Amino acid sequence: MLRPLMSIFLLTLAGIAAAQPFPFPREAALDEAKLAQAMPTLAARVEAVYRDDDPDRERVNRVRIRFVAGDHAGAIDEIRALRRLRQDKGVVGVGTQLLQYEIYSAAKLAEASGASDDDAFRDAFRAHYGTLDDRSAYRARAAFGADMTLARDDLRKALAPAIEHGQLDLPQALELIRRYQFVQAFSALTAKTPPLFAEDETRRYRIERDLWIAMPDGTRISALAVRPTSAAVPLPTLFQFTIYANPDWLLADAMWAAAHGYASVVAVTRGKSLTGDPAASPLIPVRPFEHDGADAAATIAWIARQPWSDGRVGMYGSSYNSFTQWAAAKHRPPALKAMATSASAAPGIDVPMQGNVFLNFMYPWPHYTTANTTLDEASYGDSDRWRRLDRAWYVGGGAYRDMDRLDGAPNPVFRRWLEHPAYDAYWQAMIPYREEFAGIDIPVLATTGYFDGGRVGVQYYFDEHTRRNPRADHTLLIGPYGHIAMQQGALRRIEGYDIDPGAMIDLPGLRLAWFDHIFKGAPKPALLRDRVNYQTMGADAWKHAPSVAAMANGSLRLYLRPMAEEYRTHRLDTEPPARRASISQRIDLADRNDADWAPSPLSLMQTLDPHGGVAFVGDPIEAQTEISGLFSGALAFVVDRRDVDYTVELYERMTDGRHFLLSWHLGRASFAKDRSVRTLLRPGQRQKLTFRSERLVSRRLEPGSRLVVVVRMNKQSDMQINYGTGGDVAAETVADAGKPLRIEWLIGSYIDIPIWR
Repeated sequence: MLRPLMSIFLLTLAGIAAAQPFPFPREAALDEAKLAQAMPTLAARVEAVYRDDDPDRERVNRVRIRFVAGDHAGAIDEIRALRRLRQDKGVVGVGTQLLQYEIYSAAKLAEASGASDDDAFRDAFRAHYGTLDDRSAYRARAAFGADMTLARDDLRKALAPAIEHGQLDLPQALELIRRYQFVQAFSALTAKTPPLFAEDETRRYRIERDLWIAMPDGTRISALAVRPTSAAVPLPTLFQFTIYANPDWLLADAMWAAAHGYASVVAVTRGKSLTGDPAASPLIPVRPFEHDGADAAATIAWIARQPWSDGRVGMYGSSYNSFTQWAAAKHRPPALKAMATSASAAPGIDVPMQGNVFLNFMYPWPHYTTANTTLDEASYGDSDRWRRLDRAWYVGGGAYRDMDRLDGAPNPVFRRWLEHPAYDAYWQAMIPYREEFAGIDIPVLATTGYFDGGRVGVQYYFDEHTRRNPRADHTLLIGPYGHIAMQQGALRRIEGYDIDPGAMIDLPGLRLAWFDHIFKGAPKPALLRDRVNYQTMGADAWKHAPSVAAMANGSLRLYLRPMAEEYRTHRLDTEPPARRASISQRIDLADRNDADWAPSPLSLMQTLDPHGGVAFVGDPIEAQTEISGLFSGALAFVVDRRDVDYTVELYERMTDGRHFLLSWHLGRASFAKDRSVRTLLRPGQRQKLTFRSERLVSRRLEPGSRLVVVVRMNKQSDMQINYGTGGDVAAETVADAGKPLRIEWLIGSYIDIPIWR
């Protein structure tokens, strides 16, 4: 009983402290010099009463309290105690946690002993950061970056209660101490550490920033190379090819590879530049996707000829930088030995169109990537401009291909894309096509997430590679991650959903461990034990299967059933309707009363808004049910148009009424059979459309949950509108809408849900 009683005692003390306000002079909150005098006093008062039954949280707060109180020796002691605590819990990488504050406090102690400000920081940095091994130093480097404008704004917000009341409660005092510590430390660190990091990097790495590599046609592309100075023999090279020509980002990526014992090269799309000298940049147009495969393959050949290369190259990177891997593999360069892909873009498959439907989010992207030799951050970041453009196009009802005229700035790349609404030779030339996948015989690791927009491309590459080459060494890992997590690591909350603790894995570290397995003979990461490795949301479990189909051992077929008297909604039923019936739907494609509607940014939402779609609701689930795989279905219908764009969405309706978007499918009916060939519909005749979602999911549903399917004809401001004439959709306007579209969903329509029994 001692431990529970002690916890109650500590909580009681914390409650008493929280109830007793800490006086804080208003003038100190408004004057920087007076704030510096008042904060140590506040920290001392808080330290005298602060207790917490969470030892980790208490240690973190005591680091801050002692730091702000001016007790820098005590702060260092607390930092080291926190590391020991976390190490005992099995936390990885604890040795460098809070290193930035340890360096600052060590410098302050040296200053107190008579050292100059600059000497104190230099010596503390060298003693604590400079002695780290390359991997630890790279891992710790990110903790030294800060947006000081945002940090000072956060400090002002934390001071607001003191300005208003002249006092703070305990949570407010702790928050103020946290914000003040951050500003105090990073004001010095951001000013003093850049030359120290530059000195440290020069010691650790051989960096070549301004490389120009000649292509077979004479064009030169810009590149940079990094390798560890400690290397005594040629090394395997990790290589990234990208259109995102930001030298700071790419140097950090290259140092990541070099810190882990590889040579590293990053090169950029022809027309882009990593050099600071505009005169050295090529004056050629930037054409996304079109030349990257051949140029990446030629760069791989160049790498293999360098004296520091052992002739083996592995490619890595996410999104566009993952597309370039497949684009290079199409040319089968002999030195390319492995690819670690993630969130892979597949031009013509998932960008700039999905299911042959063009998506507005790709419209600003050519401005971002092709306007200059680096990146047009100002244009791309002007979200108000792009929202206004979407709305103006939607309300005005003009042709999709004329969006650049509305915008007032030419967008020739986007117009070029619109000339290819089918998956034709233009797109096929960019990445492996059909039997070209069969010749790719190197190991591939693909990582993606259930919330990752790039999972459609990942699925396409996986499907095509393993179908065309059944023996392909292609490993897929998927979990509850978004697009950015592929580069920066897993987030605890994504689109309203709190992910399971077991899903919090080190994604960049996993890819590196896989490369070590390929190039250095290290053990294969245990998580990659089969071809498909997936986290089941809600079960907090990782599972493994030899194929996507093997993720399920059964299928649940649910028929779309019209509303009956005994039900208030359309139904999902395990049996087809006994009587002939249909569901009639009218969609006025000319109506713009919904111009301000937008899809929810959340996957876990409080309520479901079908927005003009038809919702079908299943019976409550009687027992725990795991849905794992790709859902599919067949829709029988009669429509009065020659074409339609449609979406089928699969939700879980939880027992508390919230809805979780599990998966969905987007398509243009005329390309449902073959994305390369358009086959128009027969107005007024019965026809059937079959589909399979490209968005993989694994989720355990609890008893009482229901499945919900929403079928909708697309009409919204963030994607093309197909008015159904059968002509070029990009040229159609609201004048082509005519009378409201009428569609009847017929008996025989169903959805197949993959389940694990």
